[in-house]
Amino acid sequence: MTAERSALPLRIVVDQPVPCVALALQRGASGKATLVGPVHSSADALVFDFEVMVDGSNADGGPRLLGPFVQGPPAARFVYLNIGASAGQIGSPWQRRAKVPLGAISWQAIEALSPGERLTAHFNGTARDGSPACATVPILPPGWTPK
Repeated sequence: MTAERSALPLRIVVDQPVPCVALALQRGASGKATLVGPVHSSADALVFDFEVMVDGSNADGGPRLLGPFVQGPPAARFVYLNIGASAGQIGSPWQRRAKVPLGAISWQAIEALSPGERLTAHFNGTARDGSPACATVPILPPGWTPK
């Protein structure tokens, strides 16, 4: 897979989101971004499905991830989930973004994907103080896995 460009389906699951607070996946750079809502929403989880491109390897040998959802330098790629007012929710007291790191995506995980599966990661949507999780959010174990 390292020699050719290919699409990589990803899924981010926000476990235990703060009730009544909108979240949206950011597509594109700030100022020119569009927002993509969840493909599934419940009181227990929000699910975001999207694709990135794998185009060879980074300097460290890991997969080089590209595309309109991908943010940050090659060594520290991530996607943004906008929260509250940043997600277009009028009147929300929250105006935040969560950075979901992509750096732990490995060639081994990519090669383990079967047709129809996505690499899936979960993070806790509620911070310790009860507000929406923001800044760089930790991926819950077992990390990015095929599902």
